[in-house]
Amino acid sequence: MDVNLAENSENALGEAEAPADVAFAAEPITGVDLPPAPPSGVRDIEAPPEVRTGPPKRLSPSSASTFQQCPKRWKMRYMDRLPDPPGQAALAGTFAHLVLEHLLQESTDQRTIENAKLLARKCWPEIETDKDYVALELDETEARHFRWISWKAIEGLWTLENPQEVVVEATEQLIDAEIEGVPFRGIVDRLDREPDGLVVSDYKSGKAPRPRYVEGRLAQVLLYAAAIANDLGERPRRARLLYLGQRTVEAEVTDEALKIVAADLKTTWSSMTTSCESGEFEANTGPLCGWCPFIAECAEGTAEVRSRLDRGMMRLDAPAVAVVAPLPTQQPA
Repeated sequence: MDVNLAENSENALGEAEAPADVAFAAEPITGVDLPPAPPSGVRDIEAPPEVRTGPPKRLSPSSASTFQQCPKRWKMRYMDRLPDPPGQAALAGTFAHLVLEHLLQESTDQRTIENAKLLARKCWPEIETDKDYVALELDETEARHFRWISWKAIEGLWTLENPQEVVVEATEQLIDAEIEGVPFRGIVDRLDREPDGLVVSDYKSGKAPRPRYVEGRLAQVLLYAAAIANDLGERPRRARLLYLGQRTVEAEVTDEALKIVAADLKTTWSSMTTSCESGEFEANTGPLCGWCPFIAECAEGTAEVRSRLDRGMMRLDAPAVAVVAPLPTQQPA
């Protein structure tokens, strides 16, 4: 499972009325498209709490995605263990996933919006007392907004499917498998049974991708399909991403599709191992430097943000802008 409500550094949910007994009225979130970002606020199931000196024992989709985006960011997150607390959107995604996990474990007749509201209230104390949520120090208005976007993600499942018609084989399925020699581990949100076979389903609360980004997003669930085939002995027929409140993106699980994602995973693992052995981790700079939590520790990223600001090519609400300030573009006239 890759929990994230802010894959594109913004919430994708539109304006709607929030049920008063679960969430509360708040301003809708809007924004512009960004290139696909690596998952944030996810469970790093392959990462030990201590500082690491070598490659991980297992590779998860989130770890692989981070390394592919920027090896230096991966080093600071997974080896140096620098603080990378999830933001509001990522925690809201965690809350939504938790509620939907419990909902789909219910009998089919109990998978209703009303029961989802009850489950949301039941699960809320777990989030409210979480250290990362407490660290956000939200005021009442911000807390109401948090509950609102969480509920809209939960409610968004009904836009995509009728949960009462889903035949669930497993939820939060832990998969350990070897893919092309790479030790792989992941947590599958849902494994469904359809008339023609298994389907891997993964919830996404971020903005649904533009067509040019779809293939990259599907790589995660196709890797899950490959791992399930190796671990359970049955290859899923389809792999899908459920972009809550928006649309479903899916792919047929074919030999060719699995071959491509497995080769990419093997290449990433090889590069990661080489970097760990040499101690050299390249900084891949670009627009996403504006959202890197380690910008203060990265000279290359800082220079990239400054350059993009000077050229008018960086959103001023990007978190890194405040870190590299003061800048001429931010000073009052």
